[in-house]
Amino acid sequence: MQSQGDKPRGVSRVDLRTAATRVVRSLTEAGNIAYFAGGCVRDRLMGLEPTDYDIATDARPDAVGKLFRKSQHVGESFGVMLVSSMGHQIQVAAFRTEGVYSDGRHPDTVTYSDARHDAQRRDFTINGLFENPLTGELIDFVGGQADLKAKLIRAIGDPHARLREDRLRMLRAVRFSARFGFAIDAATSEAIRAGADDLPGVSPERIGQELKQMLSDRNRAVAAMELQALGLDQAVLHEPHQAAALNRLGRLPADVAYPTALAAWLLDRHEDADADVTARARRWSAALLLSNADQTAMSRRVAIYETLRGSWPQLSVAKQKRLAAGGEFDEALLLLQATDPQAFVRIRQEVSVLAESDLAPPALIGGHDLIALGLPRGPLFKRVLDAVYDAQLEGTVREKAAALALAKTISLTAEGGSPDT
Repeated sequence: MQSQGDKPRGVSRVDLRTAATRVVRSLTEAGNIAYFAGGCVRDRLMGLEPTDYDIATDARPDAVGKLFRKSQHVGESFGVMLVSSMGHQIQVAAFRTEGVYSDGRHPDTVTYSDARHDAQRRDFTINGLFENPLTGELIDFVGGQADLKAKLIRAIGDPHARLREDRLRMLRAVRFSARFGFAIDAATSEAIRAGADDLPGVSPERIGQELKQMLSDRNRAVAAMELQALGLDQAVLHEPHQAAALNRLGRLPADVAYPTALAAWLLDRHEDADADVTARARRWSAALLLSNADQTAMSRRVAIYETLRGSWPQLSVAKQKRLAAGGEFDEALLLLQATDPQAFVRIRQEVSVLAESDLAPPALIGGHDLIALGLPRGPLFKRVLDAVYDAQLEGTVREKAAALALAKTISLTAEGGSPDT
């Protein structure tokens, strides 16, 4: 016998809303109250496609587990279950109220409750809405519909209390404001400014994740400006507050990568002050606990950008080709484009000319060729191969025979011998 949450055989993966509605129907038919909750309701009312569906219900976790065979606890102390439905994972949480947040993140106590009290413990009014997908009814205990129409981010209840419960909500307010183009209401803004000094109590991982979402959005410059205006930049970046103009960050393409956006913000805040932006990039990486990949990408893009702004014209053809063919160059060019469009066009044209003779051609010789010449393996290997490849990039060596001859000359010279020996 198939349980309610299973995917029937032969049924293709259905859309997410249909799968979530099926869970609500199963809960309702079992005698429970069940609604779509939070972001999925907000997004639908805004004409956006929800990326996930959360369900709030008066059913306790053990009852949910019995009703849906394919379910598991994911937040047992909060009454949260994950239910499999038609190929999708749907989060189902019991209505609850919460006690004080002694650690500024988790409530000390959780009590099962009803829909009204569940809405009142959420962060912002636009996230406190419920929807009955079976009837289309909207359930609004907190004025979320009015604030959606007014394009307003407003904390539910006392904003100071709401933000003290989870200080990360200060950053979430900024993210929602920038993403949707909404204003943050005056009382909530004031509570954020008053609590900005408490943000360092939030783990760097959570802060970094929130910032990544902000800077990965097309409205990233708005988010960064709001962070600076509310005094949150000091706690996020571990450096003095600064109301920097965000010219570079605001000029980046909409779909630019997160490390590039970080690099642009870094340059907006520090390049014109003659700061060591490379060292500053390392400090930002530490403050935000960036992944190794993001840290390397940001630092490398900043370093290439500085080369493009400085010593690029003095580089040899070989060095220019190596740089242009390497990773991060195109992203660094975006930083240059946002800073100096004329320089961007000039260097892009120069790279196009360089590419006519191939930026990264296959090497004419390799290690096996050096062994055949009798060169012992060691540090000299790389020096010889690099020098020969540079000559190939410069166009002074075009054939393998010439490359072998140059390799022999370089190796003999390095070993103190005579090229004519």
